[in-house]
Amino acid sequence: MTTENTTPSHVTAAELVDTEPVTTLAHPSGEPDQNSKRRHFLRTGVVAAGTGLLATALVRQNVKAAPPPPDFYPPPSPPTTPFAVPLPVYNEKSASRTLSPSPTKVAQANEAGRLPHQRWEEFLPKKLVEVHVKQGLHSFHPQYPTQTIWGFDGICPGPTLVGRYGEPLLVRFYNDLPANLTGFGSPEISTHAHNQHAGSESDGYAGDYFSATKFGPTLTRPGMFKDHLYPMIYAGYDQYPGTNGDPREALGSCWYHDHRMDFTSGNVCRGMAGAFLLFDEIDSGNEKDRNSKALRLPSGIGIYDIPLTIQDKRFDANGMLVFDQFNTDGYIGDKFCVNGKIQPYFKVQRRKYRFRLLNGSTSRFYQFYLVSQNADQTFTYIANDGNLLPAPLQMNQVRLAPAERGDIVVDFSKYPLGSRLFLVDRIDQLDGRGPQDALVFPGTQILRFDVDAESSTADTSQVPATLRALPPITMSEVAQSRTWTFDRSLSGWSINGQLWDVDKPGALIKKGTAEVWTLQVSGNWWHPIHIHLEEFQILSRNGVAPPPHERGRKDVVAIGPGEEVKIFIRFRDYTGKYMMHCHNSIHEDHAMMVRFDVVP
Repeated sequence: MTTENTTPSHVTAAELVDTEPVTTLAHPSGEPDQNSKRRHFLRTGVVAAGTGLLATALVRQNVKAAPPPPDFYPPPSPPTTPFAVPLPVYNEKSASRTLSPSPTKVAQANEAGRLPHQRWEEFLPKKLVEVHVKQGLHSFHPQYPTQTIWGFDGICPGPTLVGRYGEPLLVRFYNDLPANLTGFGSPEISTHAHNQHAGSESDGYAGDYFSATKFGPTLTRPGMFKDHLYPMIYAGYDQYPGTNGDPREALGSCWYHDHRMDFTSGNVCRGMAGAFLLFDEIDSGNEKDRNSKALRLPSGIGIYDIPLTIQDKRFDANGMLVFDQFNTDGYIGDKFCVNGKIQPYFKVQRRKYRFRLLNGSTSRFYQFYLVSQNADQTFTYIANDGNLLPAPLQMNQVRLAPAERGDIVVDFSKYPLGSRLFLVDRIDQLDGRGPQDALVFPGTQILRFDVDAESSTADTSQVPATLRALPPITMSEVAQSRTWTFDRSLSGWSINGQLWDVDKPGALIKKGTAEVWTLQVSGNWWHPIHIHLEEFQILSRNGVAPPPHERGRKDVVAIGPGEEVKIFIRFRDYTGKYMMHCHNSIHEDHAMMVRFDVVP
């Protein structure tokens, strides 16, 4: 159901009206949900001529049915017993000694037709990892049937990737998915390491999707795999000759996910997401580190350092995963998965743990609390969007928009054996428009922590008073200011009144300069805005300084109805095509993206 050539298919609004395209909620098995009503796509007014999504996924279905009433919502998922399964935890994905064929600067035979790796000779890979995107069998809950998902290495979430600064990493992503579309999503892939500082050819640009037989408009041929080179340098590397760059620019809790143009939301819902953790000598991943620069935060991936990918999902009456690609407002599930399991439990020792919270949902916001015996508990907040703050904050809640991350440290030594604590969400959100103003009490329990053992070894971890300093904001570097308005029209979700154009940059930005961007929302919507390639710092939110937890470096900023956020951002080290988009991934699939090119 995708085009065979290198340019997007086009369709006019009139053609859409004539064909009356509709969709159903669909299982990954490809069987439609017979209990669901059909939703007419044009009910939302989205008739965006020129997008491959409309041309391929709608017109070619050519299914006719009466549109449902505007207040239609899918039926609720069948009930499940909470805390029936343990939380899955992953160790680091093992490196490969070699890859066959060996990686090369220029795309080779059987590789998708990417551009040559930038700065290849400078950052020859020292670590090689091989990942296969494929179908797998997965159980979301014992009361639901085991079912087929699409995942990195066939698991949900995907394996935990780990990079270390100073050790260039090459990840080879194979596409082993079935050739023909079944159910929602699309079997071509473009993997985005969110928010790696890398060449555009390794960024996971939305038009760089591929399979063995198909390829996107910004590639030159299909392929069995595609190599991504992550140089593992600090952003601004060129400013510090003879070093690895400025450690104030280090990233930490990243993630990776599919970014296939028009089908990101469906592919991620089917399972294509995973944690991507980065370390350096400051955040070294070793709580026993003798280096005086090391923070010695709780460590041991999958032991005391735990990535938590939180996603809401919806299931049909038979317990099969469903998704509505064409509800352009957004998609809200009613079952809460942590690391791929519905409301799991996690046994902890009486010591400190680092939890890396990721909102991996399509449209849902979360406001998390840690609750024990119906009382909110405090925890230590150390990182926003995976970037360590200058100093830790003592907090009792963390709010995350889609794609935002928050690292917290919880000291379970304060609780006696047998204690149970809950990660609770209190956001009231009914649809893709965004969260309501009021919170819901007592909220929804997402994850249970069972304090069931003393610490097996002495807890030498710590949270020091100083974490990672911020790079300076130097306004004299600013070469240009821009305003980006995120809005909606009869043609779809847009930025500055323009729909996504995979081939045309909305801005040309000179490498080595800084800019000030004003991001604003038109209409009564929330939009979590993500910018590729570089982190940014918030200058102001609605004319005043941002709250303390937003004063670090970020790659996603949530902007609400009528809000305006000013940011400072630099563009360094690489050239090429990148993107800014709403990370309500339904919105981005329906054209709320803009391409920008960094030029010499």
